[in-house]
Amino acid sequence: MKLRAPAVPLITVDPYFSVWSQEINLNYSTTVHWTGKPNSIYGTVSIDGSSYAFLGYHREAAKLRQVSLEITALSTLAVYETETVRLRAEFTTPLLLDDLRLLTRPVSYLSVTYESLDGKPHEVSCRVAVSEELCLDRAKQSPIVVETAEVCDCVKAIRMGNTEQKPLNRSGDDLRIDWGYCYLAVQGKNTTVQSSNAIRRLEGMEAIAELDEGERALYCFAYDDLVSIEYFGAHLKSYWNRNGQTIEQAICEAVGEYDAVKARCNAFSERLASDAQAAGGEEYAELLSLAYRQAIAAHKVVLDENGELLFISKECFSNGCAATVDVSYPSIPLFLLYNPELVKGMLRPIYRYAVSEEWAKTLKYDFAPHDVGQYPLLNGQVYGKNALRYQMPVEECGNMLVMEANVAMVTGSADFAANHLELLRTWCGYLEKYGSDPGDQLCTDDFAGHLEHNCNLSLKAIMGIRGMAILEKMLGNAEKAARCEALAASMAEQWMKTALNANGSSRLAFDQPNTYSMKYNMVWDLLWNTKLFSQEFRDRELRSNLTHANIYGLPLDSRADYTKSDWLVWTASMASDPAVFRALIAPLWKAYNESPSRVPMTDWYDTVSGRIVGFQNRTVQGGLYMKLLINKWLTVAKEFNV
Repeated sequence: MKLRAPAVPLITVDPYFSVWSQEINLNYSTTVHWTGKPNSIYGTVSIDGSSYAFLGYHREAAKLRQVSLEITALSTLAVYETETVRLRAEFTTPLLLDDLRLLTRPVSYLSVTYESLDGKPHEVSCRVAVSEELCLDRAKQSPIVVETAEVCDCVKAIRMGNTEQKPLNRSGDDLRIDWGYCYLAVQGKNTTVQSSNAIRRLEGMEAIAELDEGERALYCFAYDDLVSIEYFGAHLKSYWNRNGQTIEQAICEAVGEYDAVKARCNAFSERLASDAQAAGGEEYAELLSLAYRQAIAAHKVVLDENGELLFISKECFSNGCAATVDVSYPSIPLFLLYNPELVKGMLRPIYRYAVSEEWAKTLKYDFAPHDVGQYPLLNGQVYGKNALRYQMPVEECGNMLVMEANVAMVTGSADFAANHLELLRTWCGYLEKYGSDPGDQLCTDDFAGHLEHNCNLSLKAIMGIRGMAILEKMLGNAEKAARCEALAASMAEQWMKTALNANGSSRLAFDQPNTYSMKYNMVWDLLWNTKLFSQEFRDRELRSNLTHANIYGLPLDSRADYTKSDWLVWTASMASDPAVFRALIAPLWKAYNESPSRVPMTDWYDTVSGRIVGFQNRTVQGGLYMKLLINKWLTVAKEFNV
């Protein structure tokens, strides 16, 4: 990968079990949680009696010279050299979306090997230490317990956890887990595990293994959170232990499967890179590889009381909301490509809350909710619940209809939608009433404030209604489908009459001539092959957009210089000319490559400075997969003749 990642993924399991390096050289700084708070892991290697650090920061330690770093979709490989030895340290979290067992198993790998460069034998051992920060919200929050753990004969393991176990004791954004137990296991030669205060004199644990040339020491980092999500009062465990598997059994299983799992991860990463490069070029492929683990690990997979799959997002560094509709919406290209069942898992919490006593009868809202709580507590909307001004009615109704239509198309069945048909029809009716020229409503770009007559929000309504036509048609409701289809076409025709500037480009708002904005919501018209808008218009719009681009990308709209990475890629994906797509993508790649902000990929940054404005580690980076989705599913849209 030529891209200098703004932060390097090491352990990426879920919103709590998350470790990153803010430096390309993994031994230059303390490892951190995605929030930027210390989540310290420290790795040293002893070579013929001399000790060197290869991971994390220790002021008194000599640093092993890192000669390369390679980041793929599922692994991060660092290579180090002395005059006598080459060391390879490779982190892998097997987030394979088509395998829920592996996807949710909270075990992440570190493989360490060495080879001699001088042809001589060497005495080499590897020590990995993990601080108490991984099981506390902050260091020294409260005492921890460290104790050995029985896993299996071929593995030695140790665990640590807060002495004050209060699962699901609070919710919030800039928080880390302080319940459950963190495990460190090692398989190799002459292994030992023990308590440690090697990291800034904090309590912790460490594992040591000797290395023979070409032979692997395998470290496993695992986390048993005991309880993962509160869902309308019920405490739910993660998917991986749905049948009672213990974390010790999961670690043992993970160790035994390493070679097979790693081979699958390598094959997937290579296929993704190849497909993405064919779709959009090398820079696009690198962006997708970097975004992959981040987009998935901002979720938690659980089963509800009925055994139905829930895929719960955390709105990272925004407000910590859970199952947020306008966070799910931009993320779905990734999940539609590799497992649309997970999109259903995003929708289920919204459907459940939308028919609840609170939403439907107390608040009497006839539009879709924004969220279902604040991670990890999902007991009802927290984002402006009691103030209509802070709701996003057109936005969320459109999002739900579009997401549902996509699930039906890529699975070839609208049966899931049929279970919620009257609710979907109600939301479609809301769009019919208010979507042509939305009033003073928030949209997903709420950080820019309220905006009346929002042209892009009107597009959301048009595509939502057109999505409803797809669902009605697939369910055999021809008359209702025809009505929705005609309504969407009429609204699109009116839009073209009222949204354009004198030069033929489109405005930010219907009443604001000589303005512009990304019309990213129009992308579904292309993917669905619904022909509400012409490709000629989209290409003209993109050529106009290019005239507004700065060094680090196209601004979101004419109000400011900041942009959104997901919407930028959606906009670029509408280009019929690959050169235009690449012209819009290149500055995005450059932004991440040169940004002074050392955080997991931000989706909201300044196009002049490349600095983060807000948001990091968000699942919306799944939206970068839109071009890949279009390449694959245009044929599906034609097959269904929508």
